[in-house]
Amino acid sequence: MNENNNRKQNKGGRKAKTDPSIHRHVFRLTDEENAKLLSLFEASGMPNKAKFIISLLFSKEMKSVKIDKGTVDFYMRLTSFHSQFRSVGVNYNQIVKLLYKNFSEKKAAAFLYKLEKQTAEMAMLCQKIIQITEEFEAKHLKKQS
Repeated sequence: MNENNNRKQNKGGRKAKTDPSIHRHVFRLTDEENAKLLSLFEASGMPNKAKFIISLLFSKEMKSVKIDKGTVDFYMRLTSFHSQFRSVGVNYNQIVKLLYKNFSEKKAAAFLYKLEKQTAEMAMLCQKIIQITEEFEAKHLKKQS
């Protein structure tokens, strides 16, 4: 019986922290201040508000990521346009091969002349697209110092 009394009883639960957070501070915010705090908290992506506020108070590193929907949309459209442009190039090569394979040299040259005009227009359009893309990057994507 003495052996049973000498053993410590297991109370269960989690282990006690070595340095528990026991000090509590309360402060009040206006509606405007609260909205600003909540928007900063959501932008930070931190799991709880207490850790977020502590990181702000003690200047720990805080990461905030902003996603600009317009920029993402522009990038997606530009990517899809680029893939379409590449497919046009592949089709162009296939057409040239088929023209020389199925038509006489003179007839194929006549068709290629028409195709060449369309290609020149497409090249001008591509230059305009590159110019618009560079303007967009200069205005919206690059950080101004």
